Amino acid sequence: MNLRELQYLVALAEHRNFGRAAETCLVSQPTLSTQIRKLEEELGVALVERAPRNVMLTAAGVEIVERARRALHEVEQIRVAARRRSQPGAGSVRLGVFPTLGPYLLPHVVPRIGQRFPRLELLLVEDKSDILLEQLDAGGLDAAILATPIHNPQLQCVELFDEPFLLAVPRGHPLADGALIDVAQLADRDLMLLDDGHCLREQALDVCQLAGGTEAARFRATSLETLRQMVLAGSGITLLPQLAATAPTPHAEGIRLLRFSGEAPGRRVALFWRKSSALDDVLAAVADIIRETAGALLAPQVEGVA
Repeated sequence: MNLRELQYLVALAEHRNFGRAAETCLVSQPTLSTQIRKLEEELGVALVERAPRNVMLTAAGVEIVERARRALHEVEQIRVAARRRSQPGAGSVRLGVFPTLGPYLLPHVVPRIGQRFPRLELLLVEDKSDILLEQLDAGGLDAAILATPIHNPQLQCVELFDEPFLLAVPRGHPLADGALIDVAQLADRDLMLLDDGHCLREQALDVCQLAGGTEAARFRATSLETLRQMVLAGSGITLLPQLAATAPTPHAEGIRLLRFSGEAPGRRVALFWRKSSALDDVLAAVADIIRETAGALLAPQVEGVA
């Protein structure tokens, strides 16, 4: 058994097709098929069920593929550790971030990471939190910026910052004249929220439940920008994270942003990576950069915010 055979098996498990798996591995289909059969003979067990149009894993194949993924990941970590020792700060980091934060934080953070690590290639992935967690667990990402809490004992968690929510209302709305708003004032009010799968939706629902408010059932948005435009059009009110709420946008004068009095609702953001990662020192430094950058962005009072 060798690493190449394990790579072929994992590729076949991902594509469920000998031809596509061979293309991914840059070999011919007969070569890949021969190596899979060789692996099966060596292990003494069938790993795949070969059908004319599809390839399915046997029960043994499912278990061995998972072990092969972990073995290949550990081998890659050996390479990463070696590169890190020979070329500190070099290599690549695959960083995930959820979409209600990425556009408002990354443009400020990425240049600073580049200045600190000029030889580091930063590969960014933006997706919903549950997908990022799956990719992080499977080794597809090196780290991910996520909202807490995340309950996974295999992950290292470094807290970055607390981001308050602001209430976005149209100019002329009954709530727009106040200097501050209390969470209790959301009672019996409908809030426009994001669609299922966004962590911000769950956080906003928690606020609604606390205040006695409800979700506006007539509409669910797929992005914060859609929510912002709906508020601008006078279609309702919503909660926006401060970084997104105060980002420069056209027609911002048509929206009133209200801060909450007392303990404001919000979210805590952290950087997560696998405890087995060989990138600990680099990721810890990246966490420091993100923390400092976000702190500077969240500190000043912004025009248009009460």
